[in-house]
Amino acid sequence: MPVITEIADLKRLYKRRVPKMFYDYTESGSWSEQTFRENVTDFDKIHFRQRVAKDMANRSLATTMIGEEVSMPVALAPVGLTGMQHWDGEIKAARAAEKMGVPYSLSTMSICSIEQVAAATSKPFWMQVYTLKDDDFMQRLFDRAKAANCSAAIVTVDLQLLGQRHRDIKNGLSAPPKLTVKSVANMATKVKWGLGMLSTKNRFFGNIVGHAKGVTDPSSLSSWTAQAFDQSLDWDRIRQFRKMWGGPLIVKGIMDARDAQEAVNVGADAIVVSNHGGRQLDGAISSIRALERVVDAVGDKIEVHFDSGIRSGQDVLKAIALGAKATYIGRAYVYGLGAMGQQGVERALEVIRAELDSSMALCGHRFITDVDREILHVPGDFSLD
Repeated sequence: MPVITEIADLKRLYKRRVPKMFYDYTESGSWSEQTFRENVTDFDKIHFRQRVAKDMANRSLATTMIGEEVSMPVALAPVGLTGMQHWDGEIKAARAAEKMGVPYSLSTMSICSIEQVAAATSKPFWMQVYTLKDDDFMQRLFDRAKAANCSAAIVTVDLQLLGQRHRDIKNGLSAPPKLTVKSVANMATKVKWGLGMLSTKNRFFGNIVGHAKGVTDPSSLSSWTAQAFDQSLDWDRIRQFRKMWGGPLIVKGIMDARDAQEAVNVGADAIVVSNHGGRQLDGAISSIRALERVVDAVGDKIEVHFDSGIRSGQDVLKAIALGAKATYIGRAYVYGLGAMGQQGVERALEVIRAELDSSMALCGHRFITDVDREILHVPGDFSLD
């Protein structure tokens, strides 16, 4: 068992153990990757105020997300193709989240299906959906999520069209992946990963294949994805999705105060400040820079969650101090999944929890629900117009 003290340790193991195609899928952004990089580095511009002679005993990170009790303000973000990072990856990640007391979000583009994840877990999870044109598919997807006892739906609104990711194109990463001699040769060096993939029947897009019109097998998936996304999306369409679902709704992909207000108007229960991990509009500001203006715009009208760039418990604490109710991790848990399966996801959450807990205490707080901007030194020009 390797000694894991930080998320970077899991990332190093992950890079060694997972095929390059899937490592690059995770560890890349669109175009020049400026936003991908700044999502992480902009956290370094924020500093803590250390406090002393404060009662640090009997601390608690417990809070709620859309009314659900959580052990800390962290959820596992929806990540596509998780089942290619590790065999049965979505199931293992969901089990880890359940064990650690945090929400798990299943992507529409998962390898394991809604039903497979539900059968393997006992706690309700959240279902992420894209803004697709096919009403029949969307309604049936929502209905399947309800039947699986999913407790919330996350509508991703920043993927009307795909931001170009150079590494994915060069690696032949698509849905389904286009294997090349080079990628197959690389996969052959990842023996444990390969044996694991051979041991499972879950190798395809279980939420789409056999469910979307005309997608009867993986080979027909690429033509479906090319025309499925609704580039004419507007807020009235999101209102339709709300009616289709009828339960707690989270709108993910908000970076502007005006869009945050629109999400309030359609009756969303929460919004996620997110730039899709730097994988959509390259050159957009980092999510952490956008956070405060969004929070200021909506006040307490709606829960504001945060996503993109978190690699530590200290990042979580900074986002909470700037007004987020809770946060999401994507890459940080995928590193753990690819490195060590369910145990790796649990370890990633343990690392983040330990960093969050000790940093909160050293800033003079015992309860995460009491943390505010007073614990930070923030540059005056940090929150950009």
